[in-house]
Formats: sequence, C-alpha cells, structure tokens
Amino acid sequence: MARYTGPSCRLCRREGQKLFLKGERCYSGKCALDKRFYPPGQHGQGRKKSSDYGNQLREKQKAKRFYGLQEAQFRNLFSKAAAKKGITGDNLLIMLETRLDNVVFRMGFAASRKEARQLVTHGHFRVNGQKADIPSMQLKAGDVVAVKDKSLSSPKFKEIREMTISTPEWISIDTQKLEGRLLSMPTRDQIDTPVAEHMIVELYSK
Repeated sequence: MARYTGPSCRLCRREGQKLFLKGERCYSGKCALDKRFYPPGQHGQGRKKSSDYGNQLREKQKAKRFYGLQEAQFRNLFSKAAAKKGITGDNLLIMLETRLDNVVFRMGFAASRKEARQLVTHGHFRVNGQKADIPSMQLKAGDVVAVKDKSLSSPKFKEIREMTISTPEWISIDTQKLEGRLLSMPTRDQIDTPVAEHMIVELYSK
C-alpha cells in the first residue's frame, strides 16, 4: 500500500498545527512549525481565503495525518463508522483511537504513531497473548497489549521501565511488565485529538 515518504514537518505546516509526527522533536525548539508558521510551498504565505469545502477538506486531511492513514484506508474506516449505531463522527474517532498502532502510542511504548506503526509491523507486540503485527487491528475493552518476550531486552523497551508515562483514563499500563490494558472503549470526551469530526461527516455526505 502507498504511504507518505516526504518530510513529516511539512504536513504540520500545511495543517497549521502540530500533529506530533516526530516524537520529541515536536516538543523542542527544532520544530519546523515554530520557525515557519505558514503553509509550505511557493505561495504558502499568500494563502488566506478558504471556503466551507476547503475547511472540511482540511479537517479530513488533518485527521488522516494525525493517525497516519492514506485516503482509501480513511474512507473505508469512515464507511464502517457510518454503518455503526450512534453518532458517525464519534464512531470514527473511537475507531481511530482503538487501532493497535494508536493504542501502542497512547500506552507510551512509542514516541510517535509512526514509530508505533513500525514497531507493530516488526512484530514486537502481542494482543491477548497472540501475535499482532497489523497496525490497523481494532482493539476492544479488556484487550491486553504486551511487548513480546524476545523484545523485552531491547534498549528501546528497557528505557520505558524507567519512565513515568501518562495515559488516557481508558488505558492502564504496567511499565515493569511492559503491558497495557484497554479498561473501556474511549468516549468522545476522552479523545483529545483536535479534529472537528462533524466537518468530516459533512464532507463525505456530499
């Protein structure tokens, strides 16, 4: 499947806010958005006007880039969210949050969602004791995500044992065992991603 291979900081500049795609760099003075707070490209500093459609498109692009999905993946997930009972926008964000790669990131096992996706793909985790190497795997309440035994000695995961990790209230983590559990499915109020999901719904409803 195609994936974006260009500069991550360019995406943040295009959306006009930090998407936290590069881990610790995003919190430092090296962040490109702090230095150049305008869209990339030759005409970046001249772009000012925007239509309703343009605003809706930007929200969709922002959500895609926050979670690292391509257009086909995102549209497919939206279709599933629309088919579920409840509010489509809320369903969409909950499904994005409970992807395995995002949960690994939320548990503090990776500095960014991009790194989390790579770690999952390389087979460093198990879900409920079973091999799990598909980043898009949907988790549910009660699922346990753990670093597999062969990876416990990795310097990457040894560092985590010495860290204090802040997790969302719907997740618990044991840094000594290097495993976390989904205590419940997140609600919209518990998701801090700055996305206006109703605008995404309006976009796809046209």
